[in-house]
Amino acid sequence: MSDTDNRTDLSEPAHEREGLRVYLKPRVIGMLFLGFSAGLPLLLVGGTFSAWLRDLGVELTAIGFLSWVGMAHSIKVLWAPLIDRAPLPLLSRWLGRRRAWMLLAQLVISVALLGMAFTDPRENLTLVALWAVLAAFGSATQDVAIDAYRVEAEAKHRQGAMAATYVTGYRVAILAAGAGALHLASLDSWTLAYAAMAVLMGVGVLTTLVIAEPSVHVTQSTVHLEHRVSEYLARTRHAGWRRDLTAWFIGAMVCPFAEFFQRYGKAALLILAFIATFRISDIFMGVMANPFYLDLGFSKAEIANIAAAFGLGMTLLGAGLGGLLVARFGIAPILLLTAFMAPATNLTFAWLAHIGPEQHGLVLAIIADNITGGLAISVFIAYLSSLTNTAYTATQYALFSSIMTLPGQFAAGFTGMLAANTGWVTFFMLTALTGLPAIILAFMLLRVAHPDRLRRPGID
Repeated sequence: MSDTDNRTDLSEPAHEREGLRVYLKPRVIGMLFLGFSAGLPLLLVGGTFSAWLRDLGVELTAIGFLSWVGMAHSIKVLWAPLIDRAPLPLLSRWLGRRRAWMLLAQLVISVALLGMAFTDPRENLTLVALWAVLAAFGSATQDVAIDAYRVEAEAKHRQGAMAATYVTGYRVAILAAGAGALHLASLDSWTLAYAAMAVLMGVGVLTTLVIAEPSVHVTQSTVHLEHRVSEYLARTRHAGWRRDLTAWFIGAMVCPFAEFFQRYGKAALLILAFIATFRISDIFMGVMANPFYLDLGFSKAEIANIAAAFGLGMTLLGAGLGGLLVARFGIAPILLLTAFMAPATNLTFAWLAHIGPEQHGLVLAIIADNITGGLAISVFIAYLSSLTNTAYTATQYALFSSIMTLPGQFAAGFTGMLAANTGWVTFFMLTALTGLPAIILAFMLLRVAHPDRLRRPGID
């Protein structure tokens, strides 16, 4: 699809009904494979990484601290302005700004995964950690570029379909990096598992080379904001490279945040606080899930088949249900529902820890946790997308997604220490309590910044 075709799509009325035909759009199909590329590295520096380390006898405390590797996803807002504004030599001219950054990130991830594959944590844990950090930074950079592409590439009435195919591809990748990697590790070795995952990053590389670069629609209010920057610079004494650098810094680093706070006023702080607390209980659960299963006595095959493969089906069921519920009732009630359900499902793992390695217990816990997680994914992608201005998509979406994970990711570094000192039952009961702030803020959000009344500037 050419950029001209895309501009025609942007002019289509938001209420146009395309039905299932929307899933035949090239860019909607492309998001399936980009979602796969985005999801693949996540567990390889997260849950699968912790299972690998625990399988080799690394202490829980060390595993907990190594979860900080994933904080790259929580601080990606620091370099998101570069992805919004800075071209890459040769690549940007060839592919365009979004695809150039995607390709670079995908190549970095592949190299880092190969480095992890051929380094033994028992002999050089520090080097494995460095490779994991590189993979995490590549993954975070890819996320910024893909998130921006997803919002910019299609009209607003197709964003639901874009999110649906993205989530499907993402979860298939989670299955590959979870169940797939665990099966390969049990059949052969962790070296084979991580090397195979590096090869699978080729899916993202090929997709990036095939898809078309999106065009960007800029609103008049954004043009006015940028014009004020130009007027300010015209009154300064700066000239030459100093003026150019100042202009770039203000446009890339200041305008995206100024525009967001200008648009929402004091409610912006409440929105950011809610985003920061919404997923804390899920992040706590995610870091310690595989070590918990192994400690409880489940085999790697059971974890792969039930927690990963069956869990994927439950997540996709939840995501599909979430899309239907959002379409029927709007974003706000489903946000409130998932704010309640996410921490409540942690209690099912406290029950599982109490009854021991019973398969029916694991199945019930996975059903509750993953359906809720799928619901949360659907509604939260729609919510965060509604908050962005397409003139600053990469930076603003990175801000929201960074704030969404940073508090939980930082605190998750101490989860190994907490679990080791309290036991698994108490651990999961305590993590359930971390969901209370999000519940309170969700009620406040309904009163002062109702999600269904927020409007995203740009694509309509």
